[in-house]
Amino acid sequence: MSATALPQAAAPLLGFGRLLRHFGFPVAPEQVSGFMQAVTLLGPRSMNDIHEAALATLAPPPDRRDEFEAHFQSHFYGSTAAVVEGDSDEETRIKDDGGASDEASEVVRQEEGGELASSAERLSARDFQRDGDGLTAFRRKLSAALPARRSFRTVRTHARGKLDLRRSLREIVSADGDIPSPLLRRRQIVPRKLLMLIDVSGSMKLHTSGYLKLAHAAVQGADRAEIFTFGTRLTRITSALRIRDRDQALARVAALVDDWDGGTRMGPTLLAFLSVPRFSAFARGAMVVILSDALERGDHAELEMAMRRLSARAFRLTLATPLAGDPRFQPATSALRAILPVLDDLVDGSSIAGLTEFILSLARPAPAAAAIWKRVS
Repeated sequence: MSATALPQAAAPLLGFGRLLRHFGFPVAPEQVSGFMQAVTLLGPRSMNDIHEAALATLAPPPDRRDEFEAHFQSHFYGSTAAVVEGDSDEETRIKDDGGASDEASEVVRQEEGGELASSAERLSARDFQRDGDGLTAFRRKLSAALPARRSFRTVRTHARGKLDLRRSLREIVSADGDIPSPLLRRRQIVPRKLLMLIDVSGSMKLHTSGYLKLAHAAVQGADRAEIFTFGTRLTRITSALRIRDRDQALARVAALVDDWDGGTRMGPTLLAFLSVPRFSAFARGAMVVILSDALERGDHAELEMAMRRLSARAFRLTLATPLAGDPRFQPATSALRAILPVLDDLVDGSSIAGLTEFILSLARPAPAAAAIWKRVS
């Protein structure tokens, strides 16, 4: 089916089918054609007719119905807000900062983190003080240190490329049949995206300031870095961190985030992140670093589901927990045991210096987290 041969009003319908296929829904071309025919037969008189036609013809799997609804809202209504219901019937609210999309160790005692962990929502504000932290070198090195991938875009090259037949023929025609040196092109090598998800709940309050300074350095040093905070809500703060002056950037972040030092609903907030197509795309092929103690209260089924989905999208999935700064630490909680098999790295997040060293080493291969911690235990 050619998009150019279709009426202008049919383009969003065709685009919705393409969107679902992009996110792994089993949608055949015949289903997209049937969807468009069903909408034609229904009128449509309202958006509800389009919604019913989509359900009847595109047939989303029952276990992905919520994701289908989020894609529908995002595509047809332009909505980036999503609500994920938890076991406590509380909603996970998402705040987007409105930015354009693309691309000496401080140890916390384990018993103190456990006492501070909670799922109750508490809204508050934060103030960040200026201090020296040695992140300048990290910012300069980050872009070159990130793992690279081959882009589908190509650039001209003088050697070790493929023949650019179209431009070479154009040169031959312009030279009246003479054969000049052939023109070559090669695929670009670009750094992978860096996605950081920062836990700002009460159990992480001793580390929040350092993590946000690290995030600011990451955004300043890498062109395709994305930063989110989560606690009882999910907030995208990338645009605020693009302000060059760190004090101004962190002041903007402090005003933007509402759930400082409150409870945490890690599973529901990560599922809310994945339910927004634009946000979920940030994780595709990216280096995903989650800065959290992962002290999930109650049932951890949602956390396990979210981490499995993140692992399937990400190039490398890392959990950096300050609790690992204690030599006695073991991933012994039921939540950590459940997600350990899908983690590529489970590292110490108690030291900013250690975190910068780890992030700069992401291009180097390492054993899976489960293999490392099995040897340690």
